[in-house]
Amino acid sequence: MAATLGYDDEEQAPADEMFAAAARIAGSVEVPVTVDAEAGYGMAPAELVAALQSAGAAGCNLEDTDHADESLRDPGRHAEWLRAVREAAVADGYPLVINARVDVFLKPFLAGAGPGSQEELVPEALRRAQAYLEAGVDCVYPITLWEAAALRAFMAEVGGPVNIVRLPQAPSLAELAELGVARVSWGHLLYRGAMARFEQELASLRE
Repeated sequence: MAATLGYDDEEQAPADEMFAAAARIAGSVEVPVTVDAEAGYGMAPAELVAALQSAGAAGCNLEDTDHADESLRDPGRHAEWLRAVREAAVADGYPLVINARVDVFLKPFLAGAGPGSQEELVPEALRRAQAYLEAGVDCVYPITLWEAAALRAFMAEVGGPVNIVRLPQAPSLAELAELGVARVSWGHLLYRGAMARFEQELASLRE
C-alpha cells in the first residue's frame, strides 16, 4: 500500500494517507478488510482504534518492530500497548480483530540467514507471542517463520491462533493446515509478483 502511494515501507507513508486508502478499499468490497497498521504510526491506542474504525477495518496487523531505531520493542511494554488497543476497541463496542506480528525471524531472514537458523529463535518468538496473546490479541503472526522444524516447535507451544506468511519455501497450505495454522497471508508477495511481471513487460519493449 505504501508503495502504491509513492512511499517506502516501515511507516514512511503518512498515516492519514494509509487509512484513507484503506477506507476506499473497505468501502468498495463486500468482504471484511484487515489493515496492516504497521507499528501503529506512533498513535495512542484510542487514536489508532478510532482511525481503524473510521476506515471500516474488521481487523489489523500490529508489529513489534520499532522503526525509529530498527530494533524490536520490549515485549512487556509492547504487550501493554496491545492490551490498551484491545481495551480501547472494547470500550467503543468495536469487535476489532488484532493480529500481533512477531518480528523475531524477520531481520535474519532479510539478511539471508541460511536453512536451520530459525529453531534457535523459537523461544524468543514464543515469549513474545504468549505475552501478546495474554494481552488480548486474537492471533499472532511470526512473520517469515517457514522452516518446518521451527514451525512445528512454535505451533506446539504457542497456545493461540497463528498466522503464517506464504513464502515460496514454506510448507504447503495442506501442511500448514495440518500443523494447525489458522491464517495464511501473502503480504507484499502478490504485489511484488505483479510488479515483477510489469517490469518484464517493460523490458520487452526495449527488446
